[in-house]
Amino acid sequence: MRGALMKTVVGGVQWAVFLFASSIAAPIAIAHVFGMDAAETGLFIQRTMFVLGIACLVQAIAGHRLPINEGPAGLWWGIFVVYAGMVGIAYPTGEDALQALQSGMLISGALFILLAISGLITKMKDLFTPTVTFTYLMLLILQLSGTFLKGMVGVESAGDKIDGLLFLGSFAVVIVTFITMNHIVSWVSRYSVLLSIGFGWILFMLIGKAENVNLQSGQWVRLPELFVYGKPVWDSGMFITAVFITLLLIANMMASIRVMESLLKQSFSITPPDRMKQGSIASGINHLFAGVFSAIGPVPISGAAGFVGATRMASLKPFIAGSVIVISMTLIPSIMSVFAVLPAPVAYAVTFAIFSKMVEMAFHELDAEPKRDRSYKVAAIGLMIGVGIMFIPQESMSELPHAVSAVLSNGLITGTVIAILIERFYISREKHAVE
Repeated sequence: MRGALMKTVVGGVQWAVFLFASSIAAPIAIAHVFGMDAAETGLFIQRTMFVLGIACLVQAIAGHRLPINEGPAGLWWGIFVVYAGMVGIAYPTGEDALQALQSGMLISGALFILLAISGLITKMKDLFTPTVTFTYLMLLILQLSGTFLKGMVGVESAGDKIDGLLFLGSFAVVIVTFITMNHIVSWVSRYSVLLSIGFGWILFMLIGKAENVNLQSGQWVRLPELFVYGKPVWDSGMFITAVFITLLLIANMMASIRVMESLLKQSFSITPPDRMKQGSIASGINHLFAGVFSAIGPVPISGAAGFVGATRMASLKPFIAGSVIVISMTLIPSIMSVFAVLPAPVAYAVTFAIFSKMVEMAFHELDAEPKRDRSYKVAAIGLMIGVGIMFIPQESMSELPHAVSAVLSNGLITGTVIAILIERFYISREKHAVE
């Protein structure tokens, strides 16, 4: 009994560390583009991580009930950056733009729930075939690999030089992560992420590449504030944007659930029940939380499958424990200040190794497709368009409507949608040929 409890607690700590390491970059980057000071940035990180912890619990208890951590939605991240550029043009101040974004989360949450109740979510699930899932996974990996590598060598902008010492430290973390993930001792592989982050943090302290922790004094517990940027407002542009973003986030959610279901079946002989509708309602509730707490909208992260595959932790108990730990940590300023100085290259290096598992999963998905010739054609076009869009500068789309630019500037979503449309076309043509 005590051993099982210890396994759940340690597994929960590992989930909590993984959630922080994979999610903390988004609120920091958004705070930067909006010119927030250190105190405002800390509170924005607190609210975002608090919402992510709540979102994980909601999904685990009443949603899809799979061990998939929630992270800041990349689509919302992009929209935040777009709206930061509109300050002084469409919005007088950054707070006005953030108020509109806060309202957009509430709109998106309501749409998630309405689409789930109407039954459209269930019909959309059939669109995510092995071919589409393969295309989605490969685009996700290709899109993020550049970010991981740049973070590992300390390159943040075009003029930055590669930091050799940082690269060697990151490379060492990657090697250790691969070794622990594939270790013959079960507990080492199970807690590989936690061990690798601990090793990386100590290594970066020794080579002088880790910041000192400044523990906040005074306040022991701090609750996140509500509607930080004011009451919800009606913004027609944000409404249109929220509609597009919600539809794309549904596609993202379905792909993440589909990937995890496939992993559980292939690697753990677990066949989870179909809870796509409940997962969508939970995502709607989570977006409502994001709006109320003035945070970034969450979405189930596909990388969770790589994490579960690497750690062999398919149980929900450690995942729920990790969610509770995250929520608890966000309420204690001193603990938040510790995680705020986690060396970013360490997080990138560990995540890089985890995502290598996703490449294997992608090809396993393709192997499950019986119509191989059709699958190759669909994947080829989806990948070419998706990757091609990744090379088009976002500035080139600045003249387009915000909702359109948000969609077209995201190669992951655009490539996946194209793959779905092309596969539907081929399937329809094959049916007509048979008739």
